Amino acid sequence: MADKPLDQVYAANNSAELQNAYQAWSSDYDRETAADGYCLPFIIAAWVARYVPADSGPLLDAGCGTGLTGPYLRALGYSDIEGLDFSPDMLRVAQRRDAYASLVEAELGKKLPWRDGHFRAVYSTGVFTEGHAPASSLDELARITRIGGHVIVTVRCSILDSGGFGREFARLAQDGTWRMIEQSPPFRAFAVGEPDVLVSAFVYEISHAS
Repeated sequence: MADKPLDQVYAANNSAELQNAYQAWSSDYDRETAADGYCLPFIIAAWVARYVPADSGPLLDAGCGTGLTGPYLRALGYSDIEGLDFSPDMLRVAQRRDAYASLVEAELGKKLPWRDGHFRAVYSTGVFTEGHAPASSLDELARITRIGGHVIVTVRCSILDSGGFGREFARLAQDGTWRMIEQSPPFRAFAVGEPDVLVSAFVYEISHAS
């Protein structure tokens, strides 16, 4: 039996392989992840709504994929949402949702094309997982978030330590860039399938420019 698209995504060894995997999957991504009960693009809206007043400034959906989160945040009153993803094929699907003020092709882990403190909040869900964006991405997410703003991310529990995320969280707190507001207990990223894929959500408030 051929590997599921999700297996191919997790098995990617570099950005090129990951981009090819998403290119092949982009047209069926929404339908197939919905069948497994993929909930992260929807539940992240709860953390955004808890800490970020509607229309208090622009939001960034970092690693927006096909843009599943955008329409639900718009329904909650957030009208100024920008998105980034490194897959042009996924961005084309996101564009059709008509929920984003702009969509930018960019790669987490590299310099991002926004000025310091541009966003009121940045959120990223389902991106910090096996074979995906590195923990070093957190520096740039903090840089482009304004003082007093929030960085809200989910991290797959299996890479929290091995991927260096715990160390990066602690380093940015120690140097005063941000302070932790909330860490959720582990929960399933897929309500139906993939029972071993557990994630935690983390909310940080920016204290000073990164």
